Amino acid sequence: MPSRRAFFESSLRKAGQTAVKAAEAHVTRRAARWIRPPFALDELEFLLACTRCGACIAACPHRVIFPLSARLGARVVGTPALDLLNKGCHLCAAWPCVAACEPGALKRPGAAPEEPALPRVAVAKVDTDTCLPYLGPECGACAESCPVPGAMRWEQSRPRIDPGQCVGCALCREGCILEQKAIHVAARVQREHQSLAATIISKRD
Repeated sequence: MPSRRAFFESSLRKAGQTAVKAAEAHVTRRAARWIRPPFALDELEFLLACTRCGACIAACPHRVIFPLSARLGARVVGTPALDLLNKGCHLCAAWPCVAACEPGALKRPGAAPEEPALPRVAVAKVDTDTCLPYLGPECGACAESCPVPGAMRWEQSRPRIDPGQCVGCALCREGCILEQKAIHVAARVQREHQSLAATIISKRD
């Protein structure tokens, strides 16, 4: 029979693990409202590591990264997010945002420096109800925008995004000429938390 001390120690460890899992689930649900920069750690680890220094924001040559506002809460205020509703992430070869992150909240996995694997930053999808080629008129404004081979395919002059290849950079959305963009971009965790993620936070919100 285990001693009472061993029993209580085991119970405390389990309680701690349960608390961590609950905290992780909570922050992950909230993270469905914004899109983190490339190679961001999982949300709980990201929040623990990020110092809100703004180095990644300053390092982005295309000004796609912005700090989340105070109205979203003290836990996330000042942390970086991608403004993919209005701009696209250019998947810079040298990953300047990641290189600038000294705390390691943005951390590239152990890949060869000259050929890093592309990170999946978001999920993109063509809205066939508003995309011009699906309604009859020819368009093709987004045709040359995709930097990932095979991510955007054209079938009968209509664009289709391959979810297996697309990394969600949103350059196709930026290239769309419609005022109400025909390409939707969502946080990767939205698939698991759709009811809590109807709207993605952008810099203009």
